[in-house]
Amino acid sequence: GYTFPSSLPFDASQENGIIQPTQYSSISPPASPVEQDEPFSTYFEEKVHIPENGNQVFSFRKLWAFTGPGFLMSIAYLDPGNIESDLQSGAKAGFKLLWVLLVATIIGLLLQRLAARLGVVTGMHLAEVCNRQYPTVPRIILWLMVELAIIGSDMQEVIGCAIALNLLSVGRIPLWAGVLITITDTFVFLFLDKYGLRKLEAFFGFLITVMAVSFGYEYVLVKPDQGELLKGMFVPYCADCGPVQLEQAVGIVGAVIMPHNIYLHSALVKSIYSLLLVPEVDRKNKKEVKEANKYFFIESSIALFVSFLINSFIICFFWSWLQNTECNATGSPHTDLFPLNNGTLEVDIYKGGVVLGCFFGPAALYIWAIGILAAGQSSTMTGTYSGQFVMEGFLNLRWSRFARVLLTRSIAITPTLLVAIFQDVQHLTGMNDFLNVLQSMQLPFALIPILTFTSLTSIMNDFANGLVWKISGGIVILVVCAINMYFVVVYVTALNSIPLYVLAAFLSVAYLCFVGYLAWHCLVALGVSCLDFGSRVRNTPAMLVEEQSECDP
Repeated sequence: GYTFPSSLPFDASQENGIIQPTQYSSISPPASPVEQDEPFSTYFEEKVHIPENGNQVFSFRKLWAFTGPGFLMSIAYLDPGNIESDLQSGAKAGFKLLWVLLVATIIGLLLQRLAARLGVVTGMHLAEVCNRQYPTVPRIILWLMVELAIIGSDMQEVIGCAIALNLLSVGRIPLWAGVLITITDTFVFLFLDKYGLRKLEAFFGFLITVMAVSFGYEYVLVKPDQGELLKGMFVPYCADCGPVQLEQAVGIVGAVIMPHNIYLHSALVKSIYSLLLVPEVDRKNKKEVKEANKYFFIESSIALFVSFLINSFIICFFWSWLQNTECNATGSPHTDLFPLNNGTLEVDIYKGGVVLGCFFGPAALYIWAIGILAAGQSSTMTGTYSGQFVMEGFLNLRWSRFARVLLTRSIAITPTLLVAIFQDVQHLTGMNDFLNVLQSMQLPFALIPILTFTSLTSIMNDFANGLVWKISGGIVILVVCAINMYFVVVYVTALNSIPLYVLAAFLSVAYLCFVGYLAWHCLVALGVSCLDFGSRVRNTPAMLVEEQSECDP
């Protein structure tokens, strides 16, 4: 039967051994082990006032009060891994795959909506819910898989910063030194939240603005064909496309939809929303919870629209460079990067900056590097928050803030520093492809749990997914996971190594078994009662009584 969390929720009562849930939630934030009446603590201590709007359907002042989590979450859509994917998309397919970017961003928005609703309704983020709902061994495996995704993302982000510093210093700052600088300033910037929530949000807003201005400047500079741009964005067709373009389309989906971002958004919403609880908002009040869900969704929509525009800028201006401008590499310190036979240059964020400098002069290169630095720095900071939230949630850690930051940074940074020491800055594309594959493999470990728990009435009550969301969510997750598995298969088959094939086969069996276990729980949560034999989840209010599940005729 269902195993209920050890601590009773704040809105449940116990009578004769049976937990009687009230209207809204069957789980709650963990109580303090020292004092039950201690206020719920978050990363942010500054309270945010929610203005009253009477009977207004929409209020800009109220939207401003809820602004923050969506824009912090959207930074993951603008990390150096995404920028490199944009460059490759522009080089290989031009405007033809802009519609894939648009669809991937919309799918990402729908998944982020589920994450935000979980944080608002339950007062817990996804890692904490996983900690309470899954048995110990699967929970530890799930935590390790999510940590792998965070490490892979963090390596791309930190190395992106290091590449930007290398470009800005004209090669004087080596890759390993750039990594150390990024680690140091990340620690400094992370403690900005001690000076107030709005100051932290303003800093992230500044970094997003820097990206928009930098890449927007490049976009205006090359004057892309607006008609072709709109056609590529809204006509879901890729004329004269082959396996290369198909693989790139898959890469766009994998780069945009990142597993750790689902955990991050639920945690940010839970933390920010907790600031609004006393005395303005009450999670037991259905109307106020519904309103919070609405404003968080609007804010996320605006944030992802901005990220989509910036990604589109990068795809468009790089394709326009290649089509309309000739580069004379004579005299350039980077002549070794350009093919001697006038072949196509294999691009990454380092070579993209060099090409810009070759086309438009040093100013364009420096503006590009500043944009990359802003993207890498901001995504590194949000990646650190992801690591802290995930580790605390899965392992139920109650450490000091400095210890949490130090541990999560060390886990993610150590492999990055090793790569920076032993890898050349000009040959990082292969590593980036491997990291994209690694993150693609971790997608089920975020998408399946978020659909599972937001579909359970024992957790979400009146805010559980309806039939349309269950079906559409299941289809979307199935398609996204299938697309990313195709990306993994293409990568593995290109290795041309029998030992690696054998190793991949063994790992695939274990991987598919664990994904199948999570999918089983998900199907039970979606209402497939014939599979409910010993599952820990129930799609009805939780009770400490044995239930006999039968398959519907």
